[in-house]
Amino acid sequence: MAPNYEEPEYELLHKYHGFEVRKYTDTIQARVSTDGMNYGESARPFRRIAGYIFGGNERQQSIAMTAPVHMWESGEESLMAFTMPSEHNMKDLPKPNDSGVELLHVEGEVVAVLKFSGLSRPSKSLRLQKKLRKLVEAEGLTPTSEAKLAVYDNPMSTLPFMRRNEIHLPITWND
Repeated sequence: MAPNYEEPEYELLHKYHGFEVRKYTDTIQARVSTDGMNYGESARPFRRIAGYIFGGNERQQSIAMTAPVHMWESGEESLMAFTMPSEHNMKDLPKPNDSGVELLHVEGEVVAVLKFSGLSRPSKSLRLQKKLRKLVEAEGLTPTSEAKLAVYDNPMSTLPFMRRNEIHLPITWND
């Protein structure tokens, strides 16, 4: 499990039957975009971003690992992102050696969250994204973009039943 990894800060806004609503703060992400990749082929982009945080940057600086790793589809591209530790700002992060690793400021957002354990295969993730969307819409909430898979534990060393995964679906929220 990932208890020693920093996670993005959020405020729990509401708990519904089957999901909760969270408001996340602004973050910085290291992100890789690939054409036609799916969650099942996530090792390549993971290695590219991991290379950046393990010293594959202009200063050969190590950057702490955080959780979760986010994966999602947007149009024809697939994206993967690591959130940078909160101690960093855009100015103090070193430039990646890999030009395909992009550093981005990400505005905080309100998301509906569906928690699940076990494997996070594409078929399961897509099924749970549809389930969350239906739950959200049944409560009168409106999704604003595509859902993201959030993986908190190392799939190589964590037993499936102990894995912590979530689906994050951005929504509109009126306080």
